[in-house]
Amino acid sequence: MTEQKDFIVAIELGSSKITGIAGQKKPDGSISVLALVKEDSSSFIRKGVVYNIDKTAQCLQGIIKKLEAQLKTRITQVFVGVGGQSIRSVKNTLVKDLAADSIVTQEMVVELMDANWNLDYPDQKILDVAEQEYRVDQNLQMDPVGIRATRLEGNFLNILERKSFFQNLNKCFEVAGIKVADMYLAPLVLANAVLTETEKRSGCALVDIGADTTTVSVFWKNVLRHLAVIPLGSNNITKDIASLQMEESDAEQMKLKHASAYTENSEIDANLKYSIDMGRQVESHRFIEIVEGRMEEIIENVRYQIPTDYYDKLLGGIIVTGGGANMRGIEKAFTTYTHIDKIRVAKFVTMTINASQEPIKAHNGMYNTVLGLLAKGDINCAGGPLNLNGNLFDNDDGKNSAPNDRKPRQAHETDPGVIRTAEEEKRAEEEARLKKEEEERLRLEEEERQREEERRRKRENSWLNKLRRSFGKLADDITREE
Repeated sequence: MTEQKDFIVAIELGSSKITGIAGQKKPDGSISVLALVKEDSSSFIRKGVVYNIDKTAQCLQGIIKKLEAQLKTRITQVFVGVGGQSIRSVKNTLVKDLAADSIVTQEMVVELMDANWNLDYPDQKILDVAEQEYRVDQNLQMDPVGIRATRLEGNFLNILERKSFFQNLNKCFEVAGIKVADMYLAPLVLANAVLTETEKRSGCALVDIGADTTTVSVFWKNVLRHLAVIPLGSNNITKDIASLQMEESDAEQMKLKHASAYTENSEIDANLKYSIDMGRQVESHRFIEIVEGRMEEIIENVRYQIPTDYYDKLLGGIIVTGGGANMRGIEKAFTTYTHIDKIRVAKFVTMTINASQEPIKAHNGMYNTVLGLLAKGDINCAGGPLNLNGNLFDNDDGKNSAPNDRKPRQAHETDPGVIRTAEEEKRAEEEARLKKEEEERLRLEEEERQREEERRRKRENSWLNKLRRSFGKLADDITREE
């Protein structure tokens, strides 16, 4: 491969693997994958959360080095997906009373949005906010600007994550010396990559079955209505199979070869046995009980996470994706346990992807999120040509600098699914500090002005001033008589 001048780099940190990908966007909207690297992450990432910063940083450095070797070009920055067990959604409502005959302005809406962003959740960070409908007096509106009202109610869905987990993720890239161009909320990026506009508009639930977690995202009228991460995934099925006294690697192979998410009773062969190893076997009905028992638990948890307000509105049905969606009988299992007939397995993204890499050509749903991150990226990540004799992050003559001219964004200015970078967070904190100091200065000046006014009034009303005014009046009277 010759040196590449223009490409996007995305990184997904999963419970089983960290994936790095580089690709070019073409004028026709398609994406060409230029490089793909994956590394096992099971020893330092659990349930999508970083637990060992140093090992994660080393892995990230290795991925960047391998990508650069394939691209023959330095990588200046990357786009990162944020997911994991601690992510959840919380509804919040704020109200603003307006003067009579007021017309709702964009400034009023932004004021409500900023107030929502500034909410303090103990030990939690607001990653993203999905605007729901606004209530203008008694009517619900997606866009309230320009409507006459006396009361404006903003409804928001706040996406939260534990602050320590988010800080650990940022620390990994800082330790690795890798610049983050943008962070994206992985479930929303995945939704944009695999769902159709019709599905999001008519109502659907996206279920991403990963290794350690299952993420449920509910959409209706093109708006995210609920987001939850269930701490169960396909690895739990592997561990259950391993309880038959075998290595997890062997259990994984048995799962891939024999497992089915749902089996009709009439299809179970009471005499059939599966080989575990030399001299040991397990009855097929016992194996089926183990696999289906865990799968039923996962799907029941998915069903529980779909809010009752939207359960009967999912005209687009349930869309299942991720590595765990490859199991045979997955559609039948979801139909049986959720009582929703419309089930679709999304084994690939909706964009046109040109790739020579076999893992991507397999269309097995395991790379949908990282391909979505690649499609979302909007800043060139290519630096200068790779110096094969230099260090990993050499900056020769500024050729490896990160050309990011993007203006720092306020919280309400970010697009849905975009998480502000650490740099933007620091800028926002500094601006908030300066604003608070200015407000405090003005408050003190006003208090001092009021105190001076009070002293002036007291002087005017003092007995001495009254006596002076009396003498002055007497002198005026005498003068007039003379």
